[in-house]
Amino acid sequence: MNAKKYEDRMKKTISVMEEEFLTIRVGRANPRVLDRITVNYYGSEVPLSQVGNITVPEARLLQIAPWETNMLKEIEKAVQASDLGINPTNDGKVIRLVFPELTEERRKQLTKDIKKKGEDSKVAIRNIRRDGIDAFEKAQKKSEITEDDLKQLEKEIQTLTDKYITELDKKVEMKNKEIMTV
Repeated sequence: MNAKKYEDRMKKTISVMEEEFLTIRVGRANPRVLDRITVNYYGSEVPLSQVGNITVPEARLLQIAPWETNMLKEIEKAVQASDLGINPTNDGKVIRLVFPELTEERRKQLTKDIKKKGEDSKVAIRNIRRDGIDAFEKAQKKSEITEDDLKQLEKEIQTLTDKYITELDKKVEMKNKEIMTV
């Protein structure tokens, strides 16, 4: 018995948080902010990236060129219905999304959101630690491991928890710095 599977779960928690961070708008155009938007494509919901080509012609501009021109209205509707807060402009061939500069107030709100995501991830890591300790204690009660093994495994999983929470804090701090940089 070892702490490896719990470490893998902790790594997964951090990568999920990083994925969420990529969808947060930071004043620059990033195609990843469109990842969560789905479009009605002949009756089924598909990711926006599967109905057109998304490019970044300028620092604060995203351009969506649908593969079928009849999808322009659907894409426009999906972007307006999303939580991006950006009005798309449609010239009949492509849709443009102009990202305005973030206001001070919006930046502060985003940093709060990031801290919340970080705290949620910390809770998840602590829950993984608790699951591991519970599993180790059960194994010890069933005499599958010795009491010394139990102490060693508890120490090992605590070390992993500390390591990943520190890593998580650094990532939250880096993302907040990125947002607050004008």
